[in-house]
Amino acid sequence: MEMNCVEKDVAARIKDHYKGQRAFIMGRSANLTAPHNNRTNCQYRNKCWLGCPFGAYFSTQSATLPAAMATGNLTLRPYSIVTRILYDKDTQKAKGVEVLDAETNKTYEYYAKVVFVCASAFNSTWILMNSATDIWQGGLGSSSGELGHNVMDHHLRAGAGGRVEGYEDKYYFGKRPNGIYVPRYQNVNGDKRAYLRGFGYQGGASRSGWSREVAELNIGAAFKDALCEPGNWSMGIGGFGEILPYHENRIFLDKNVKDKWGLPVLAFDVELKENELKMREDMKNDAVEMLEAAGVKDVKGYNGDYGFGMGIHEMGTARMGRDPKTSVLNGNNQVWDAKNVFVTDGACMTSAGCVNPSLTYMALTARAADFAVNELKKGNL
Repeated sequence: MEMNCVEKDVAARIKDHYKGQRAFIMGRSANLTAPHNNRTNCQYRNKCWLGCPFGAYFSTQSATLPAAMATGNLTLRPYSIVTRILYDKDTQKAKGVEVLDAETNKTYEYYAKVVFVCASAFNSTWILMNSATDIWQGGLGSSSGELGHNVMDHHLRAGAGGRVEGYEDKYYFGKRPNGIYVPRYQNVNGDKRAYLRGFGYQGGASRSGWSREVAELNIGAAFKDALCEPGNWSMGIGGFGEILPYHENRIFLDKNVKDKWGLPVLAFDVELKENELKMREDMKNDAVEMLEAAGVKDVKGYNGDYGFGMGIHEMGTARMGRDPKTSVLNGNNQVWDAKNVFVTDGACMTSAGCVNPSLTYMALTARAADFAVNELKKGNL
C-alpha cells in the first residue's frame, strides 16, 4: 500500500539526513489488495479489529478455517477449554486431551496420535503446566526447569509526534490498515548503544477530522462548514522494542485463585529490566530527533507506562533448544518429555527480536506439521 504525501516527504528527508543509515518504509500487513480464494480485497474501512467481514484481512475465520473445512478432515468444536493433555507414562507419549465444555461444564476426552498446542503463548504453557503433574510437579515439559520462564513481549508506548505544516490541498483515500515502519538501526553497522539489541518504529501521518472540535461549544453553519474540512496534518512514530529472555521473568499456576470453571489462573512475575529501560529513552529521544530532522514542528516525545501483554506479542515460556536440560522443546517444536506433542505458537520463541512475530509462528507451524506427517508415516510417532 502507498505512503501518503507527508510520509513520502518525511521518508525522503530522513534518507537524506541520515545518509541512508535509517529508513522510513511502508509497513507490511496481511491485507489482500486483490481478490483471492473467495475473499475480496481490502475496502480501506479500518475494520480489521472486527475480523473484517469481507475477509480481506487475514484471520483464522476468513483464511485458514475455510481452507481446513474444505478438506473434509476438520471437526471444529467451539466453547471448549482444553484443561490438560492426557499423558501415558508407559509409552511416554500423549494420547489426547481433556476438554471442558464452557457452556455445560461437562468434561470430554479426545484421543489422537499427535497433539499440536497453539493456544497463544501463555495459554499453551498453562495447558502444559496443568498436565502430567503426577509425574512432573511443574507439568508436562517441565523436566528442564524452563517451563513458564523467559517471558517476553515487545515493549512500546515510547516515541514522539508533532504537527506538519502545509499539504492543506492534499488528502488520502480511505482508512489504510497499516502505516510506515522504521527498521531497527541500533547496534548494527557501527551504531553502538548502551544496551543489547534494539527497536523498530511504527507510525504514520494523517489529518485530523471533525472530532478535533468535540470539546468546543460553538454553534452555527460556519462552525459546521469548518468541520466538513479536514484539519491539520500530524506525524508520529512509536517504538517496538525487544525484551530479553530473562529466566526470572516467569508465569506459574496460582492454585489459590480459580476462574469461573474452577481452574487455576496464571500468575505473572515479570518486569522490564535495565536493558529495556535504557532502550526506552532512546525510543523517545531518537523519535524526536528524526521527526525534527524531517521538518516536523512542535515535536513532543513520550515514554509512557508499559505492562507485559500490551504489545500483544507474548513470547517465551516453552522455549525451543538443542538440550533437554535447558529447553522445553526440541528443534522440531516437539516437547522433549512427549515427542508427539508440538508447541508452535509464541511460547516456543527463544528471543523476541523487535518485529511482529505472527508470520514466524505460522512458518514454524507449517514446518512442524510437515515434520509430524513424515514422522507418522515412518512410524516414529
